[in-house]
Amino acid sequence: MTDAASRAAELLAGHRASIDRLDAILVYTLAERFTRTQAVGQLKAEHDLPPSDPEREAIQIARLEGLAQEAGLDPAFAKKFLAFIIEEVIRHHRTHQA
Repeated sequence: MTDAASRAAELLAGHRASIDRLDAILVYTLAERFTRTQAVGQLKAEHDLPPSDPEREAIQIARLEGLAQEAGLDPAFAKKFLAFIIEEVIRHHRTHQA
């Protein structure tokens, strides 16, 4: 292996290790988020509140799009990502209601 190829392999390994750490952060952050939303779902079920709150969801989506823009992340991707999470949260909330 040439010095350039060896250096490239080293850099690649460093990038991959960083990505692995970030993936772990994402998973643990999502787990914490779902712990909180499960508590919200339980509270909503106990007080007969609807499982979704379209007004809050719209505010959160707009907020996340702004954060994505600030962070240099495609806002459309961020919006799709949050919509997916919200859909899962609402599904959980409906489970609590049942």
